Amino acid sequence: MPISQEKFGITDDGEEVIRYTLTNGNNFEVRIINYGGIITNIFAPDKNGTRADIVLGFNSFDGYKVKHPYFGALIGRYGNR
Repeated sequence: MPISQEKFGITDDGEEVIRYTLTNGNNFEVRIINYGGIITNIFAPDKNGTRADIVLGFNSFDGYKVKHPYFGALIGRYGNR
């Protein structure tokens, strides 16, 4: 499974935010940033093989820096309680 990385933005403290892209042989791709482990994209094929992004999120880091509805957030052990 190849993993690539690219610069996604810079925090207010000047730290670089990296987006990692994981792909597999089934035309499936996940993109995650190192800013809280946020999942920014999941590209999955439908029954006809057409890929679509199935995650709500922002196209740039600026949307994640301000208050947002926790798009792509990883939920801890107390989620849904």
